Amino acid sequence: MQIVLDLADEFKPVLDELTLLLRVVQAKVEEIRTAPAPDYAAIERELAARTAAIEAESHGVLLRAADLDAPRILVGGEVHRRVGRHAATYYTAAGPVVVERSIYLAADGKGGRTVDPVSLRLGVVGDGWLPHAARSMAFLVQQGTAREAAATASEMGRLPYGHASFDRVAHAVATLYQQNAETTEQALIEAYRVPEAATGIAVSLDRVCVPVEEPRPRPVGRPPKGAPKKPVQRVFRQAYCATITLHDGKGEALHTIRYGRMPEGDVKGLCEGVCDDVLALLTARPTLTVTALCDGAHELWGLIAEHLGAVAERTPIRELIDLWHLLEKLGAAARIHHDAAGASAAVARWRTSLLNHSGAGAKITAEIASWDQEWVAIGEEKPVHEALSFLANHRDRLDYATAREEGRPVGSGAVEATCKSLIAVRLKRPGARWKQPSADRIIQLRALALSDRWGDAIELTLGHQRREVKLAA
Repeated sequence: MQIVLDLADEFKPVLDELTLLLRVVQAKVEEIRTAPAPDYAAIERELAARTAAIEAESHGVLLRAADLDAPRILVGGEVHRRVGRHAATYYTAAGPVVVERSIYLAADGKGGRTVDPVSLRLGVVGDGWLPHAARSMAFLVQQGTAREAAATASEMGRLPYGHASFDRVAHAVATLYQQNAETTEQALIEAYRVPEAATGIAVSLDRVCVPVEEPRPRPVGRPPKGAPKKPVQRVFRQAYCATITLHDGKGEALHTIRYGRMPEGDVKGLCEGVCDDVLALLTARPTLTVTALCDGAHELWGLIAEHLGAVAERTPIRELIDLWHLLEKLGAAARIHHDAAGASAAVARWRTSLLNHSGAGAKITAEIASWDQEWVAIGEEKPVHEALSFLANHRDRLDYATAREEGRPVGSGAVEATCKSLIAVRLKRPGARWKQPSADRIIQLRALALSDRWGDAIELTLGHQRREVKLAA
């Protein structure tokens, strides 16, 4: 078979690589026909390498096409003058590609950094990373460490770069997301389609410990020889997680949007973002109910009261203590008064009562108080006193029966799971310690992935990188 293609000279490198691939395939056909047990994994790897070479040469053609070589160009309406033409490396999913392109400097004489049309027009990330490659690397790093990401890519025969590159590119993508987070998140929630079966929204906040690196106070006096100049220590601080869960009329979760911030991150911004997203969902479907579900931490309820006021003006918010946190407190108290079997039976009875009777909280409080064991201690704990205090402090958040009648959830499992999947699984590795800004970037990337918002969010984020470049008249 003979195929004749009429192509410009610039496509010759691509055609050469394609010819090599076809020859490899032709040779492998004979090998497979004659070998008793061909090593097909080796064939797969060879074909992938040849295909990557075709892809890389194709990128070279396209990158050269994106270049503008003229005395002057317009970048965002500003005139830039050509100051040179040099080879540059661009990094694709198939590997590095070197092309020659022109570079320019602002013509107003104020100096600044040189720019090149290829990077501006295509939205290159950092020092030459093409958008899809950068996106893929960031996705792998939000899943695991940079070393794990590089190993995964190597096994798959893509993104042939070292772990330091994975780390650098992922943080570059996250930084771009943070710079445009407000507009990106607004666009995401406006484009969100509320599930048809959704009848309500459950909002939850929680905290989880994260290992962070902090400066260690220097001891008094002259430091010993060889002591680190900037000593650090590994300590645990409380990071924040938030969730918005769309649920059906039985209180079953349909979809969860997840958020997270490090201890020194913008917690206020997180809460305001949650409020804005709830308001947007209510605008899309005004009939949705709103439930706030948290454990007993006063700080969390304070954040809800402070930042969900605008939601409360639109629709009533039913506040509920997570049922399982309450039962945990009640179980500890029951074991003071009952043996193991009796305590288990009491908790089961209380659970049934709470789920079916609006006044159950008051009756349980009276029952426990009647034991006259409030100050009985086990070690430093006073379980009965703690249970009674918990019931008293949250007596207006215990109406699970009415919540069930209204089709609301009664547990904060979504945010509990988010604490584990968003933060613990990724950040709490053995021996890990994080600087707060870098951890915050990973958390925000991971939240997008776990919320099924990755594709749209990163597309919007990297879209901000592309600039219009024209030839100057």
